[in-house]
Amino acid sequence: MPRLAIGPEFPRELSALAQPVRRDAVVALRRFLLNVAGAPHPEGVRGGRDPRVATLRLAPGHRGVVVRQRDVYWLRTVLPDPDAWSYARRHRYGVNPVIGVVEEWDAEALERVEPALRRSVRSAGLFDAICDGDLMGIGLDVHALPLFRLITNEADVAALEPLLPPTQHAPLAVLAGGGTLADAWRELDAWRPSDEESGPIDPEDLHAALRRSQDRAVFVADKVELDRVLDTPAWCTFLPPRQHRLARARRYERPVLVVGGAGTGKTVVALHRAAHLAAHGSGPVLLVTFTQGLAEELAARLDLLIQDEVLRKRVEVDNPERLALRIVADAEGRRPALVGPGARTLTELTEEALRLLSLATGDLLDDVDPARKPYRHIVVDEAQDVSPAQWRLLRAAAPRAHDDLFAVGDPHQRVTDTRVTLGSLGIPAVRHALTLSYRLSQELLSFAVRLRGGPAGGLADGMTDMYGFRAARNGDRPVVRAYDTPESELAGLRGTIESWLADGVPADEIAVAARNTRLVRAARRALTGLDVRAWTFQHLKGLEFERVALIGVAEGVVPEPPPEEPDARARALQRERSILFVACTRARAMLYISHSGRGSPFLSL
Repeated sequence: MPRLAIGPEFPRELSALAQPVRRDAVVALRRFLLNVAGAPHPEGVRGGRDPRVATLRLAPGHRGVVVRQRDVYWLRTVLPDPDAWSYARRHRYGVNPVIGVVEEWDAEALERVEPALRRSVRSAGLFDAICDGDLMGIGLDVHALPLFRLITNEADVAALEPLLPPTQHAPLAVLAGGGTLADAWRELDAWRPSDEESGPIDPEDLHAALRRSQDRAVFVADKVELDRVLDTPAWCTFLPPRQHRLARARRYERPVLVVGGAGTGKTVVALHRAAHLAAHGSGPVLLVTFTQGLAEELAARLDLLIQDEVLRKRVEVDNPERLALRIVADAEGRRPALVGPGARTLTELTEEALRLLSLATGDLLDDVDPARKPYRHIVVDEAQDVSPAQWRLLRAAAPRAHDDLFAVGDPHQRVTDTRVTLGSLGIPAVRHALTLSYRLSQELLSFAVRLRGGPAGGLADGMTDMYGFRAARNGDRPVVRAYDTPESELAGLRGTIESWLADGVPADEIAVAARNTRLVRAARRALTGLDVRAWTFQHLKGLEFERVALIGVAEGVVPEPPPEEPDARARALQRERSILFVACTRARAMLYISHSGRGSPFLSL
């Protein structure tokens, strides 16, 4: 029976095909897995760069491209016949000799590049001072060393990026930028999917390399596993190495804090950590975020990720306010009043819940009787907006033991006035960082970083800056439009949204937002008849869309008039910057910003 691994591009490309073609391709793959009559068979590629590459006829006029070794098949893509044959001839594959993950090379393009590099050589090679052995020690492919020796400047390295595997380009770029061999090794090591990988690496063992490459391949053994990979979003299945290491670590001895910029996968890491603890932990798991709306969104995503009903029931999803309310209600036998005579504030309820937990469990029994705590593991999303009182409640709700607290957040995206370090609350968290944004283009990221300004405090000791925060791809620059009147701005908004819909962007992949509800209502009236939603900036938190339009980003609106007291004014302005920053970073592909009259001072980049 064949062993089939699916690559991350395949489900996305399959979903873009016409329904009859897609259906035929899925049926063909099911037959291939079962090795029954009528199953597609691998066809060799004449003139290919890698003899292991073949194609499978999956549907009329469409083929899958596979890399095969004995009974192992890695399905890379599905394309119309001519494109599939071209793709199959163009690429070659290998195994990184140091960390053992699979690598894909655009061999045809590199063959064209090499003569151009030879012609441009006018000075010493950029890596002449480094011997071949040291270059191979940071994972560089021995067959590519002659090409790398032709590089004379950093621009050459940047130009080669689309043609090289990331595990080749990343250490090369570090050296080109003046980094040391040790720096380049650390960059390569960041692509290792697990800290537990050990033992010799066989560059000829494709199966072992695919098993190590969770971001590039997932094995499916039957129809159920195949359908799951094809039908669920990519984030459920394919985790980048850094995210995989954080989410699937076998054990953390101390609380963990993962800090990362917009689009770096913090929420995905939190979801996968909760799923991992549900499967491998030692008690109930609480996944918590700071609002009920975000909790509902997390619960829906967790339903996609954990399809085993028994495991799913081991994870509760909530927000700190509802957690406090539930603890007090359980103790008092009725739901506490939040309005009217006898009502208590949410802050008072949180303090009461903390008191009740302390009475019921205390802290001295954590090591000998952790089961007395309501939860064994707690995972916190949007940690920067959890208040000190809520953190104390969460700390009291789980024992002080291994794998107790796992938090993700970004001080730059704080939309509340909360500002606290975990260490000051007796939570000695070990800090990890995510710096690569998979959502934002480099152009949008650069715009948003300049808009947000300097470092932000909170969560970890000291200040958190955005040094090293970068994007995985390039894209369109944000568009900022100025209008003379509010009426013309709204007309411009409608024209923009109509053009996006005409481009084929689904309505549910478009978001329109403004700073206040008055402007949101105006936007909804302007968009009458178009099935596009409009919200406040704050409502966009935790969401993402293909294209985002922000209106009313004008002086006196963004920021809202701050208080006069200096400290309060400074905090208010930082919070306003964060709110706009969050709204801007919801867009994957395109950001449109408009204002009438004078624009917001935050736009003076």
